[in-house]
This record gives sequence, structure tokens and C-alpha cells, in this order.
Amino acid sequence: MSDTRGTINATVETRADGARVAQITVDRQTKLNILDSRLCADLRAAVDDVAADPEVRAIVLGGAGTRAFIGGADITEMVGLDTASAAAFISGLHEVCAALRAAPVPVIARIQGHCLGAGLEVAASCDIRVCSDDAKFAMPEVRVGIPSVIEAALLPGLIGWGKTRELLFTGATFDAAEALACKLVEKVVPVAALDAAVETWLDGIIATGPKAIRAQKALINQWQNLSLEEAIDAGIDAFAKAYESDEPRTMMRAFLERRR
Repeated sequence: MSDTRGTINATVETRADGARVAQITVDRQTKLNILDSRLCADLRAAVDDVAADPEVRAIVLGGAGTRAFIGGADITEMVGLDTASAAAFISGLHEVCAALRAAPVPVIARIQGHCLGAGLEVAASCDIRVCSDDAKFAMPEVRVGIPSVIEAALLPGLIGWGKTRELLFTGATFDAAEALACKLVEKVVPVAALDAAVETWLDGIIATGPKAIRAQKALINQWQNLSLEEAIDAGIDAFAKAYESDEPRTMMRAFLERRR
């Protein structure tokens, strides 16, 4: 088990099929994997490092142990903040979330146990989320005198404005079943099936074209900031640029051969 300061562990595994998959783990088990400013900086650096590997096909983000994904931000640090240092602290957490969103490959959040505050913002910044049936979620910032900010702004797009207001105004804790019902997570599985669920998604991602999946992630990120017409135009561009490599022709020929 980690000491109370915690560490960020990042590895890149080359699988039997040759695909490279990155695993990033927040390990501060004695403190529910909560993030302080040092761990935020280390987590951002880890995401940037694995994202820079052109052979990586996907990133899996999780928390060490069984009690928490990320249990929030470190209140023992936040209680001593002033206006200037508060801006620096929350900007560091935003940089983690921004790095996850900007990663050129899909990022899977593997959630077990508590996913609270900063942890839920990190999870929302991932592309897809699977949780165990014992997971607990909350945005409890208002209960300690601060608003939910930065990537909490992603929540309306995931769960709707009404549900976002409910969670942010009350700070209430909700379970995995409610997280699935409000579409915060894509899948809920028993604890013992969590890794298998992640593997199913990884298998699907790795079966795609490496360049195509990176183009798709970039296009989805563009869609979030474009009008419908602009998003369609961006898609036409992305489709045409796909043919700058031989990946479409190679994969389409293989598909047609299998059909024959």
C-alpha cells in the first residue's frame, strides 16, 4: 500500500496482439486516492507521457485498491488556500481533466468505490466510464463551502441540467444504479467483472484502425464546440483526410476478403 503522500503509477503494456495499452493508477489508498496539487501535477504528467506514445491505442484510468477511484480533492490542503492559491490549485486539477480530454486515444475510467468531487470531474473527462456495483458518487463541494467548478461543466452534457442542479445543489451521494440511470456511466458490473468489462471495451477499440480511432477522438472533441453545420463540415474533412494513409483501403480490402 502507498504512503499517505501517494503516487501516480503509469505503465504501457504490449498485449499478445501487439497493441499497446496504457494503465494509469492513482495510488493513495490510505486517503481514498484523493488528489492534492502534487498528485495533480504528477497525474497530468503521466497522462501527457502516455498520450505522446504514437503506438498507444487506449488509456485506462483507475484508482488503487478497492475503496475509491478518486475520493475527491485534498481538503487538508484546500483549507489553507487564499484567493490566489485557490486559483492555482483548481487550475492544476483542470489541467488533469484537460489532458484526459485532449489525449488522442480513448480514455476509459475504471471506477470502483468512491468517486467524489474532483474524482467525478476526472471521470467525466474520460471518454467512457464503467463502474462496479458498489461505486458511490457525489459532488459534495457545496457542503464544504465551495461551488463545483471546472469539469463539473461537463455534467449537463452527460446527465442533463436538472440532474446536474440536483447533484450540485444538494451534494447528495448516489449509487451505481442511479449513475447508470442518469447516464453518468455507460455500464455497471459486479466487482468481479470490472476488469473483464474494461477488456471488452479494449478489444473493441483495438479492433479498429489505429489512425481512424485517433481521428474519431479528435472529431468528437471538435463536435463539442461546433454548430451542427460546422460539425458536419469537420466530418467531411476528417473523412477525406483518412485517405491520406492506406489504412482505409487496407482494412476495407480485408473486410471484403472476409465476406468472400
